[in-house]
Amino acid sequence: MKKAVSLLLVFCVLVITSNATACAKELSLSAQAYVLYCVENDTVLLSKNAESKMKMASTTKIMTTLLTLEESGKNDRLVKFSESMIAEGSSMYLKVGDTVHLSDLAVGMMMASGNDASNAVAITIGGSVPQFAELMNERAKEIGMKNTHFVTPSGLDDENHYSTALDMAYLMAEALENENFCEITKNKSMTVDFLTPQKQVTYQNHNRLLSLYEHCIGGKTGFTKSAGRCLVSASYKDGLTLVCVTLNAPSDWNDHIAMFEYGFERFCGVDTDDSDEHFTVNVVGSDVDVVPLYCEKTKNTVVEIKEKEDIKRTVYIPPFLYAPIKKGDFMGTVIYTKNGDIIAQNALYCAENVALKEDKSFFSIFKKFFK
Repeated sequence: MKKAVSLLLVFCVLVITSNATACAKELSLSAQAYVLYCVENDTVLLSKNAESKMKMASTTKIMTTLLTLEESGKNDRLVKFSESMIAEGSSMYLKVGDTVHLSDLAVGMMMASGNDASNAVAITIGGSVPQFAELMNERAKEIGMKNTHFVTPSGLDDENHYSTALDMAYLMAEALENENFCEITKNKSMTVDFLTPQKQVTYQNHNRLLSLYEHCIGGKTGFTKSAGRCLVSASYKDGLTLVCVTLNAPSDWNDHIAMFEYGFERFCGVDTDDSDEHFTVNVVGSDVDVVPLYCEKTKNTVVEIKEKEDIKRTVYIPPFLYAPIKKGDFMGTVIYTKNGDIIAQNALYCAENVALKEDKSFFSIFKKFFK
């Protein structure tokens, strides 16, 4: 069954990719390299030079911010800005002696694209910029970024600092799994509380797409003369999460809107997550009559909008089961089909241990006593 489902999913991906290649010609995009990536089914809907190694400028800070928030989630310690953390370029205007929480540096990076915040994070977490770059590259491998190499935490130009449109899409999708990242990147502005000196500073988000496109849920801009305009963004609509990446795109805002519209006009997400559903199965031979079931959380399933009405959901649970049953035992399946073909399935498991009914007869008690 698993093999059949896998082959079906591969076929669907190939069909979507083939259609996307043809439809991409209809769009007039300025980017030298771009990717429109669907998070729910790990599929590239549109692409050009997707795996070409290019400079990505300050979109680098998506990785730096992700590592910062993962660290601050464990220990949101105070950071005192020092001379060694000073950086050229865009800034959140930290001065020597300023003290903020580690998580506030993430705000400075995502709102103001602070290179000073990036250096402060690198030295605080990694001990130095080169050592932090090693952490960035290790995390990149975990994510599956096969054609990426980080040198700087900010994205300033370096011959050995590069990525691809596809890898940056993978990075953004990974970052969206972090709740704190999502909370920061969706805001048009955020305020940071400085502890030394005591003050509040409000930073504006450079990502204009938050205002230009109603479905945008975040992103990161980047620019250097050699990299050109770079932009990574994400949008959500009708159960579908799309990530758009453009590298060296003179008209990046328009490129992203055009690609998002392409995706949302053709595809939608179908809720195939049954983790919140209440399932039970009857039990024979136990002190309990029914036992609850559960299934693991899953992402939405992506289909073409015109096919959404053809989807059927069927729950397969046996009429009863015999005790004993162990917690985690397979109990049944929820299957979603489209015109007879399986597009998603969720396994149901026993939520608790079910013991055999205790025999309370006189003979049983007498036997147990002498035993």
